[in-house]
Amino acid sequence: MTPRARTRWQVVARDGADVVVVQLDAELSELARERFATPALPAWASAATGDAPDARWVWNDTPGWYADLVAAGVTIARCHDLRLCHAILRDSALVTDPAPLRAAHAWDAAPAEPDADGRPALFDLEAGPDAPGGIPDDIESVLAELRRQLAAVAQASDPDRLRLLLAAESAGALLAVELHAAGMPWSRAVHESLLEETLGARPAPGAVAPRVQELGAIVRAALGDPAASLDSQPKLLRSLHRIGILAQSTSRWELAEYDHPVIAPLLQYKKLTRLVSANGWAWLDEWAADGRFRPVYVPGGVVTGRWASSGGGALQLPRQLRPAVRADPGWMLVVADVAQLEPRMLAAMASDRALASAARGRDLYDGIVDSGIVSTRQEAKIAMLGAMYGATTGDSGRLVPALRRAYPRAMGLVDEAARTGEEGGIVSTWLGRSSPVAGDVWRDAQDRAGAPDATEADRTRARRSARDRGRFTRNFVVQGTAAEWALAWLADLRGELTLLPRVAEADAAPASGPVFGRRAHLCFFLHDEIIVHTPAAHAALVAAAVQRTAARAARLLFGEFPIDVPLDLRITTDAAKT
Repeated sequence: MTPRARTRWQVVARDGADVVVVQLDAELSELARERFATPALPAWASAATGDAPDARWVWNDTPGWYADLVAAGVTIARCHDLRLCHAILRDSALVTDPAPLRAAHAWDAAPAEPDADGRPALFDLEAGPDAPGGIPDDIESVLAELRRQLAAVAQASDPDRLRLLLAAESAGALLAVELHAAGMPWSRAVHESLLEETLGARPAPGAVAPRVQELGAIVRAALGDPAASLDSQPKLLRSLHRIGILAQSTSRWELAEYDHPVIAPLLQYKKLTRLVSANGWAWLDEWAADGRFRPVYVPGGVVTGRWASSGGGALQLPRQLRPAVRADPGWMLVVADVAQLEPRMLAAMASDRALASAARGRDLYDGIVDSGIVSTRQEAKIAMLGAMYGATTGDSGRLVPALRRAYPRAMGLVDEAARTGEEGGIVSTWLGRSSPVAGDVWRDAQDRAGAPDATEADRTRARRSARDRGRFTRNFVVQGTAAEWALAWLADLRGELTLLPRVAEADAAPASGPVFGRRAHLCFFLHDEIIVHTPAAHAALVAAAVQRTAARAARLLFGEFPIDVPLDLRITTDAAKT
């Protein structure tokens, strides 16, 4: 008897109010097709995951499908997110024939608009003028796109790297939904106490916090203008200019250069108004009312592959509010972050054993100092960040040449990436995510500079835009590879956490929901930091899994190259940083 083919892909799509699921084998031959009402999907999915636990679910966009499954208590192990994977494959330099993907314009949907999270605008994803408002969800379109993508991978110059990248990106999409569903445990009482300590008693709706009022009065007195507008940058700058502070912006860095009685209270005023607007009482009511902070994560929301946020400000959680991240009774937090993740990734990408040796088992910057390359840890940090971000002036310009002499392979990698960008070329991360092509504005500037009637202003503009793009591509390869390592870490850790036993109902954390209320689960992720909410009895097991999966992620990407990714790891009741 011929053995029955195993389901490799569970392809999910819509047909009006119904759901269509097509099961495919490894050769993409159809094994079965079912149609049922949308409300029946969770029950069907629960049974299907038991029948075909290794199958990879395929859908047009993970949030649109998986959120309902998780809400119903159903999780899946792995998926293939067609929107996210399309964006990678369409632009990847590893894809030898991208034409079919680039012709499928219906799949070029941009992710949700991210909040400002402190990243340079250079790294933001922007939807083009012709980007569609949605993506196909009918079964034939979904099947066609899956076939296009798998064909592109099969014909790629390095299929294995691309497969790993697509799997990691899709696993991240699942996790983003789960992080929102589980939420991060949040103490309203601690948050309110911190706000009152910093701002005074909660004001009436529409009123200003007491401490903000006091500082505003002090600032206006120092300006000599009781009616000065402090929340409008143009008006505030005019007030500052009238008293001799000729700043061009109200940034903390620029204002701190001036010695005047208005500066200190103004900086404190700005800090407190940001706290009120970003994480004040209104934020608490909206985002953490039920004892959980549930941000909306956007995987791949930055062109390097880093995540963004479209709600809640998860990527800019203030240090002073971290004590409000507090485990439920009988539970603990396992908090872990990687020191100097990007330089470590750079060492591994470049196979720079000297830099890897400086990072082995210790703080990388201390290792650079111990190697005799610079004198202090601060100098090591300035030099390394300058090398990765293209700083050429000040202390960075003075110190980076020493790094080039000590670590020629690592510095050569980022320097070559910068040259490629300056020339209008594209660069790629370790697993194959490629940078965007140079835009029309950039190319027009370069073309104009080469014209016979070009002015010096034209040439200056072209040089500046070339340098800017070089700085972008220089960091793209490092930041993007660090994001890939983090996704590999998260995916592996997510799988390990599912193997831990559930606690009894009496020991549950109900606010974490039907899936995560009785077992350890990831509850926060920010670039190089994770937080796991775990029953106290399993905290040591979770901590070991966190360390084990971090090491495995490095081996998965870089094989036996000896790069350490040490963790600052704590088992604690709250996420406060000392």
